[in-house]
Amino acid sequence: MKRRDFVKTMGAVGVGLYASDLVADLLAQSPRQRVLESRFKGLSDIALGEAKRLGCSYADVRFTRNVSDAIGVRDRIVTGGGGFGGGGREESAGFGVRVIHSGVWGFASSPFVTEDEVKKIAAQATDVAKASAISKRFEVRLAPTDTYIDYWEVPVKVNPDTVTLDDKIAFLMKINEAALKQPDVMRVQSQIAFDFEWKYLATSEGSVIEQELWRTFPSFNVTARKGNQVKQRTFTVPPKTGGYEIALEGKMLENVERIAAEAAEHCTAPPVGVGLKDLVMTPSQAMLTIHEIVAHATELDRIVGYEANYAGTSFVKISDLGKMKYGSKLFNVTADRTIAGGMCTVGYDDDGVKSQEWPLVREGILVGLQTNRETAHYIGETHSRGCTFATSWRNYPFLRMPNVHVDAGPPGSPTPEEIIADTKDGVLIDGRGSYSIDQQRFNGQFGGDAFWEVKNGKRTRMVSDVTYNAITTDFWQNLDAISGKESWEMFGTTGDAKGQPVQINHPSHGSPWCRIRRIMVGAAYAG
Repeated sequence: MKRRDFVKTMGAVGVGLYASDLVADLLAQSPRQRVLESRFKGLSDIALGEAKRLGCSYADVRFTRNVSDAIGVRDRIVTGGGGFGGGGREESAGFGVRVIHSGVWGFASSPFVTEDEVKKIAAQATDVAKASAISKRFEVRLAPTDTYIDYWEVPVKVNPDTVTLDDKIAFLMKINEAALKQPDVMRVQSQIAFDFEWKYLATSEGSVIEQELWRTFPSFNVTARKGNQVKQRTFTVPPKTGGYEIALEGKMLENVERIAAEAAEHCTAPPVGVGLKDLVMTPSQAMLTIHEIVAHATELDRIVGYEANYAGTSFVKISDLGKMKYGSKLFNVTADRTIAGGMCTVGYDDDGVKSQEWPLVREGILVGLQTNRETAHYIGETHSRGCTFATSWRNYPFLRMPNVHVDAGPPGSPTPEEIIADTKDGVLIDGRGSYSIDQQRFNGQFGGDAFWEVKNGKRTRMVSDVTYNAITTDFWQNLDAISGKESWEMFGTTGDAKGQPVQINHPSHGSPWCRIRRIMVGAAYAG
């Protein structure tokens, strides 16, 4: 690295640390649950007042503080960890101002949270809108929303910051020691990642909303070797909003011996071969398929072409609402930003719209889409579904998916054991694996983490090299069995990337056990 680049990089780091400390200082001086008495209320008034003076028809200001912390242990060595932060502790804080002037959006942001800077950034956002208006094709139309003055937080039993680093390391060491007792295990990696997010949003329509939440993501993976074969097996605790209790209640230690044994067995598992088979998916496996070919495909900004460069658009058309057969009659999908523990569960979105749940698919028919204030009018709705989100202070907020779930079957639905007993020739898949999807979310290929052959109603030997092909509507129309709410589980992903510059979202996807009939299964990769 050249000296000039080094100085520039270190300067940027210093800015980030300075801003984070400043926001933390202002937070320490502000009472919780009394948002109108917060130090950020006065700063918000400056931003909104400047936007009004400059002729903006709408404005909002959003202060944020994000802290990502992760701890990992590889074998018996402490590492930086993974998950939300990618290792170690990272802090970021600042604010962004968004305005509408001349019928178009303008946005600007800064890590320097001072009165002068707030006023300057409001003016810059207005200048951006004025410049953009030169080439506008249409004017922004915002769906109306109620005004809220509120404080909302995720319930936390054990604040991760109150748990010592030694205790976290000791917890992970126990998992690793148990895995290393298996003679075929050559490596084990355990980790817990934490994500703290604080936001203060004020709008020119009168809303003032403060929110705080924690997300926790624990997991471990075991690598085994037999002969020349090396395989991994991952155990992922469903990541959730909540504190350190998510790790403590995740049954990691209780499952480590089983996971280690399955990693070893996977080393000698024969390839599944190629052919049509019934696919039995656990909730941890169905999660990624739901995410890629249901949740992304029903984002309205992809459908109307707002989002195209990063990961494509969608095969769904607005005219498909109420008509398209997305799956079988057993296929019911719900979008939900209110469910306890969901990683996309919040009180309000970044438009200030109160969180809600709504149907996307009912009895196989597409009935709803994901919208925000800017896009609701495209499908004739007069209110937003509350799907606006920005990763941090520096990012422009735009449409992001909520938690998206496949609903459990009604009372009397088969148990997972009964689904397997009713399957003559199939493959049981657990956990997430490889995936590849076309630019319209219509044609995809998915893998998993562990696989078992199902023959004549019994789960038999472990198999390997399993992927399956999924033409979205054909795939879900072959859904012929789902379990009930007793076996419904909510998993999720912490790396939902979208937009340019890329922003990261953390959605949850719940599912029962599902059976998909006659799906092409093949050995397309060494999994």
